[in-house]
Amino acid sequence: MTREEIVEAIKDIIATIAPDEDLSNLKHDVRLRDQIALDSMDFLDIVMELRKRYGVQVPEEDYKELATMDGCVNYLYPQLSTKQLKVGV
Repeated sequence: MTREEIVEAIKDIIATIAPDEDLSNLKHDVRLRDQIALDSMDFLDIVMELRKRYGVQVPEEDYKELATMDGCVNYLYPQLSTKQLKVGV
């Protein structure tokens, strides 16, 4: 996956978990939870979807790395660069 595809993958996962949220204007350097209504359970659901769809294990101590879209991309790129994008799974 490219960095752009990782952004799309994250947006697709968020859209699955929080379908009423508008993701079209997300700022990549601002905390996701400051832009959209995600609680701690929603965040755990995102982590679980990453594991289910892509086999990515995110240890609890690394959750802070996923706070922004830029952080998600930087953290996930090394693990997802060889994977295929799965949208609407």
